[in-house]
Amino acid sequence: MLLISYNPVLFWNKVMAFYKTEITSDKITSDNPIHQRLMKPYVVVREWVKGDLLELGCGEGRGFELLSPQVNRYLGLDKIEQVIDRLKARYGQDLFRHSIFPPVKNIEDQSFDTVVSFQVIEHIRDDEMFLREIYRILKPGGMALITTPNKKMTLTRNPWHIREYEAPVFRKLARHIFDDVDLKGITGNQQVMEYYARNKKSVEKIVRYDVFNLQNNLPAFLLKIPYEILNRYNRNRLKSVDDELVRSMSHEDYLVSENPEESLDIFALLHKK
Repeated sequence: MLLISYNPVLFWNKVMAFYKTEITSDKITSDNPIHQRLMKPYVVVREWVKGDLLELGCGEGRGFELLSPQVNRYLGLDKIEQVIDRLKARYGQDLFRHSIFPPVKNIEDQSFDTVVSFQVIEHIRDDEMFLREIYRILKPGGMALITTPNKKMTLTRNPWHIREYEAPVFRKLARHIFDDVDLKGITGNQQVMEYYARNKKSVEKIVRYDVFNLQNNLPAFLLKIPYEILNRYNRNRLKSVDDELVRSMSHEDYLVSENPEESLDIFALLHKK
C-alpha cells in the first residue's frame, strides 16, 4: 500500500504562490474593460508629471512607456520581485526596483518632483504612513497623483484590499498630510456603465449563493483564491454574452469627473507647497 504524505501548509503555500496580487492582464480579452480603466490615469496624468518621477506600485509596467518620455527620470517600485526582474530585463536595471513599502526605503527626502500611485493605497495597511512617505519624498512644489476604487461603486468584498474609501474619507485623510487636495474621479461613458451594470447583475447572482455570507466572514487570505476563480468566471461570462462590448472598450471610454463621490475610482491630486 502506497502512503502519500500530505502537508496542508506546503500545499497552501504552493497554491498561494500563483496568487500574490490581483490579476488583470492586457493580454486576456475578458480583462480588457478593467485593463483600460487602469490605463486611463496614465493617459490623464501626462499633463502633470514632470522632472523626476517615482511610481509606487508600478506592477507590470503598464504605464511606463506613456510616462517616461514626459519626465527627466523615472523610477518604478513594486513588491513583486519577479515582475521587477522582468521589467529590468526589458527596460534597464536603473528604472525599476524591488521594494516593500511603507516606509519607502533608500529614497531621499525631497528627491522627486512627481509621485504616481494607481490602485495601490487600498492594499497598504498603514495608509497614513504611505501618504506621509510620499509627502517626504516630494520636492517643494511637487505633486502626487493617486487613484483608488470608490467604495460606493464596489460590487462585493475584495479580499486583496485592506480597505476601500468613499471620497469624503479619503479627502479627510489626505488633508491631514498634504497642503492642497483636489479630488476628482474616473468614471465611464454609456458603454462603460453598460458593462458595469451587467457586471453588477452578474455578481449579484453569484452572491445569492453565499447564504452564509462567507465573503464578509472569511479571513481575507482564505477568500483570495475563490475570489480570483469566480472573478475570472464572471469576466469570461460577460465576454461571452457581449464579446464586442468587451473587446471594443478603450481608455477613451473612461472619463475624468469632477464628482468623485459617484465615480468608479477616486482620482486625487495632492500638492506639497
